[in-house]
Amino acid sequence: MKPDIQHLDDIKILVDKFYDRIQRDELLGPIFNGIIQNRWPEHLEKMYRFWQTVLLEEHTYYGSPFPPHAKMPINKTHFDHWIGLFSKTVDELYEGEKAEKAKWQGERMASMFQFKIAYYQENNFKPLT
Repeated sequence: MKPDIQHLDDIKILVDKFYDRIQRDELLGPIFNGIIQNRWPEHLEKMYRFWQTVLLEEHTYYGSPFPPHAKMPINKTHFDHWIGLFSKTVDELYEGEKAEKAKWQGERMASMFQFKIAYYQENNFKPLT
């Protein structure tokens, strides 16, 4: 039996392994690496705080997660691949209530971002930042 996500250290392990996969991924790597460039440590710190807030209810993330993604050249294929990698990473490391919540929250966020990005692209709107 695998442990559940309980502490910030668990979140750091999850985030680090997931984004290591993203950076090396043929589909998503060029997009993320092109946008984040040499700011990966900064991005990972932000992701630690985001997931700490969502999963551990320790409010350390403040901000709006959507605007940085609004202009990304991504579509359903990218989101499906992202959620597949994310769920695989969670499943490899953890199981339990928080692990299931992480996968659910990831799917929820991916669906919302996908819908909003498509809306802006189809209507040639500029998202509010």
